[in-house]
Amino acid sequence: MDVNAAVAAAAAIAGLCTGVIAMLAFRWSERDQARPTRSSMRPDINAVLPPGVDTVLSVLRSSAVVLDEGDAVVKASSAAYALGLVRGGKLAVEPMLHMARDTRRDGEIRQIELDLPRRGTGRGEALAVSARVAPLGSRLVLLLVEDLTEARRIEAVRRDFVANVSHELKTPVGAISLLSEAVMDASDDPEAVSRFAGRMQIEATRLINLVQELIDLSRVQNDDPLEDAEPVRVDTLVAEAIDRCRHTATSKQITMAAGGTADLRVWGNRGQLAAALGNLVENAVNYSPARTRVGIAARRVTAPRGDLIEIAVTDQGIGIPEKDRERIFERFYRVDPARSRATGGTGLGLAIVKHVAASHGGEVSVWSSEGQGSTFTLRLPEAGAPAPGAAPPTDPAGSPSVEPATASATTARPLLDSETAIPAPEVLP
Repeated sequence: MDVNAAVAAAAAIAGLCTGVIAMLAFRWSERDQARPTRSSMRPDINAVLPPGVDTVLSVLRSSAVVLDEGDAVVKASSAAYALGLVRGGKLAVEPMLHMARDTRRDGEIRQIELDLPRRGTGRGEALAVSARVAPLGSRLVLLLVEDLTEARRIEAVRRDFVANVSHELKTPVGAISLLSEAVMDASDDPEAVSRFAGRMQIEATRLINLVQELIDLSRVQNDDPLEDAEPVRVDTLVAEAIDRCRHTATSKQITMAAGGTADLRVWGNRGQLAAALGNLVENAVNYSPARTRVGIAARRVTAPRGDLIEIAVTDQGIGIPEKDRERIFERFYRVDPARSRATGGTGLGLAIVKHVAASHGGEVSVWSSEGQGSTFTLRLPEAGAPAPGAAPPTDPAGSPSVEPATASATTARPLLDSETAIPAPEVLP
């Protein structure tokens, strides 16, 4: 009998505990449901906001914050939280809060531009924003904030570009003007006239090259190269790039050699691809000392989204300092401006290469060591293999395209075979 009584007592206690736990869980659930969320910091939001305002704010591109008469946040968009405007149910930007109070007092619409610290970074970066405050009904104030950071950056790039173009055009134009005056003053000295005329030709050529590269850069930025895309043989592009620099390489006794995997094809605009590779080879020749070697090698590499074709251009030139490697693809950026003037560089060649690679779904990278040389690698998606028995591709003139380039300024010899990477450059004796 005592045992049965103990079992009954234990069962009663267990039932009582279960009931208490269930009641606490129910009350806790109700408490969670009543807790304010990020988008609604107050439980009476629907009663406070005028009809339709919540829907309108949800479709605005600007960050939106609605404040009540006590400066508490009634409504805030997710973008406002992302920018750090609202923290703990309060507007966290003091100038905006003062502006909201002034608008609530006199009903006048106000606007201000501010630089806000970027959340999560310690590098001093700032967000440029434009804030506009207007009354919303009799008690509320609406704050709209537009992020101007990207627009400011684009404007700065445009302003710098215009300034750089003006400076680059001014230099050869001014030189031609002075040289023409010198020719007029030396009209009775044939030797001086010939010397000044030669200088005028050099400056005129520099001016022509600058204008042409500006046109090329504008074209690759605005055009879609894949509209007229076709399979392009890498061997043909390499041969054209070598032929483009043959005269300069011969005058400096620079050997140009091609190697790597033969019969590779990339997909894209033939003219733009030829210009990009030509710029890389031309830079390699211009910035290499005499009696050195420039190599162009192509190979196929496996990538998750399809095979890529790597075209590497290696020189034995002066190299690029580490601090400049991240900026050499910027427009008009030069590692050594004085040397660039001597070689006739405009500072746009690598920018064109970068845009061509990006527009074709590829990329360009650089490895360099000061005093040893540089290797620029252009990676592009591979074109599909030709159908069995298809005729070999032809160049625009209708003749069969060249085999893997073996032309050189002195003696053409491949830098590497199809399985090895480009070796570290060594100055030829």
